[in-house]
Amino acid sequence: MIFLKKSSVNYRLDNVSSPNLYKDIFPYDEIPKIAFDNVHVPMDIPEKMYITDTTFRDGQQSMPPYTSEQIIRIFDYLHQLDNNSGIIKQTEFFLYTEKDRKAAETCIERGYKFPEVTSWIRANKEDFKLVKQMGIKETGMLMSCSDYHIFKKLKMTRQEAMDMYLDIAREVLNSGIYLRCHLEDITRADFYGFVVPLVTKLMELSREANIPVKVRACDTLGLGVPYGGVAVPRSVQKIIYGLRTICGVPSDLIEWHGHNDFYSVVDNSATAWLYGASSVNTSLLGIGERTGNCPLEAMVFEYAQLKGNTGNMDLHVITELAEYFSKEMKYDIPTRTPFVGREFNETRAGIHADGMLKDEEIYNAFDTDKILGKPIVVAVNQYSGHAGIAAWINTYYKLKDSDKVDKKDKRVNKIKLWVDEQYKSGRTTMIGNNELELLVKKLMPEIVEKKEERAS
Repeated sequence: MIFLKKSSVNYRLDNVSSPNLYKDIFPYDEIPKIAFDNVHVPMDIPEKMYITDTTFRDGQQSMPPYTSEQIIRIFDYLHQLDNNSGIIKQTEFFLYTEKDRKAAETCIERGYKFPEVTSWIRANKEDFKLVKQMGIKETGMLMSCSDYHIFKKLKMTRQEAMDMYLDIAREVLNSGIYLRCHLEDITRADFYGFVVPLVTKLMELSREANIPVKVRACDTLGLGVPYGGVAVPRSVQKIIYGLRTICGVPSDLIEWHGHNDFYSVVDNSATAWLYGASSVNTSLLGIGERTGNCPLEAMVFEYAQLKGNTGNMDLHVITELAEYFSKEMKYDIPTRTPFVGREFNETRAGIHADGMLKDEEIYNAFDTDKILGKPIVVAVNQYSGHAGIAAWINTYYKLKDSDKVDKKDKRVNKIKLWVDEQYKSGRTTMIGNNELELLVKKLMPEIVEKKEERAS
């Protein structure tokens, strides 16, 4: 296996006269290509891994504007989810409207250690004035790094863009404020001709000011690829490895920000962790530009799997957050979305229901009731059979051990005959819980009585 080793080459800015748009990889009239160089880099998992949040920045800009009350409530939820574990480390705010500034001020006044309130600005001095006025300790700054952005959006050369970024970076550091550099569109950028020289200079400024400078690698169009042996600019592995070994950025100052345009956002974020980025940037429910950002709740579960624990996070809050977005924000969460969808742990297949009737571990990967406060659900339709109906009764009424209803129970058969008759008569919809409740109340009153006793 070939490994990319740390190079002693002094990478200089390649101030090209015309943009390098990698048209062999990104032909606009075709689907993007994945180029392999078959060079492999080693994993280097950081000792500490963190989740950061962009719900109030990238998330909010793709939704109807949040009210101040909604922002503050969601911030409280994030704090409750983190539960003083320090894993959900930071969240970032826009500062452009009076509403956002007041919401940020209120969140700061909460006095929570986690998540820390940070800001996001463009690379200009007028935006930076807002940061100083607010007294925020850390700000993110947009630093577009692909030639698509430098030449086509900013209408600059690479040298002009780099000079602009470094100029405002000096001002931020001279003010004693921590800087987080958002390298926009890094998966279409000239990594060695622009990214490495820019980041190397930023690290020099960091050492001179004795203030940490963070680097956020932004996969703006979701073009990152997690596989080994892929060439830059699309290799997540090599981007993180290169920032660490060539540019000298410590793992605890590297962050990954991804989008889901090609369904790879969770894999790419986990890969960034595995190859040395300490932080991955996320948004609640994955809400963000176009197909969205990496879902915060997904990375909570990735963290748990990689670390073998949840670090004291309170995962029941994930369910509360989903309900809040659904009811208060009127956000339509697809019902089968992992962890947060209303039906994510619902089974409809009769054979699956039969398995759950024997032991719910057969078709449920973990105790969703204990961990998320979401007990398994068995839906009843024309394919459920006796097992499906018995499983619905047991899960809906939370019957355990000897209290469980068997699929051979004659009363279950009566419900099954009623269900069959519904579909013979032309019904096409699921059998509702309210309908089944009436049948159980009539045929199995003792089950309803026990439920009411537990509730009281």
